Amino acid sequence: MYAMGHKILIVDDDPHIREVLSFALGKAGMATHEAGDGEAALAAVGRTKPDLVVLDINMPRMDGLEVCRRLRAEGDLPILFLSSRDDEIDRVVGLELGADDYVVKPFSPREVVARVAAILKRGGRALAEAGAKEPVVHNRLRLDPEAWEVRWDGAEVPVTVTEFQLLLLLASLRSKVFTRDAIIDRLHGPGFAITDRTIDSHIRNLRHKFAAVGASDLIETRPGVGYRIGRCLGEAAA
Repeated sequence: MYAMGHKILIVDDDPHIREVLSFALGKAGMATHEAGDGEAALAAVGRTKPDLVVLDINMPRMDGLEVCRRLRAEGDLPILFLSSRDDEIDRVVGLELGADDYVVKPFSPREVVARVAAILKRGGRALAEAGAKEPVVHNRLRLDPEAWEVRWDGAEVPVTVTEFQLLLLLASLRSKVFTRDAIIDRLHGPGFAITDRTIDSHIRNLRHKFAAVGASDLIETRPGVGYRIGRCLGEAAA
């Protein structure tokens, strides 16, 4: 079993896909709800209060990107995108809007279950790297694993589950430069099929959010190597 008791909202205009995913997630111990289009999805979120949304990108009435945009305007509900092989641009846009991960169609139901479980695990690997549940403080940055809060100079900065995991990992090992593959391995486990572009999108999202509060040196890029936490003093990034 993966995540007993978690509620998952499956949003796709194909009833067969909804049925297959509902069965697979249910078998893994999760409760599922379904919606056939974007408008129904937003209504279902308010009604069922899911722990995660599995969200198709290409849908009638309101596509998944717009649903993601509206959900992100209201909170940090985890989102896993379903996307077709020929809409890479949409996948990238979805990640930049704040989705936590994506699965490409056609997919294995077991892969979807594994990715859902990885997101719901809420940073187990990152928390292990942090050493415990104590807050991590680095100059003007503060991360609280117990409350799942990120603050800059005391002001909370809203982040997604994956963004929190990534930032906690970097801040917990401040002298270490992480390659993109190392970040994927630490957050999801070895062999998890995520592209470098996914990690870059999450890094870009974090930089954008923190730049808005004056944190221009949140994450440092080491060309040809990877990323490490920046000075977090509000200075220009190196």
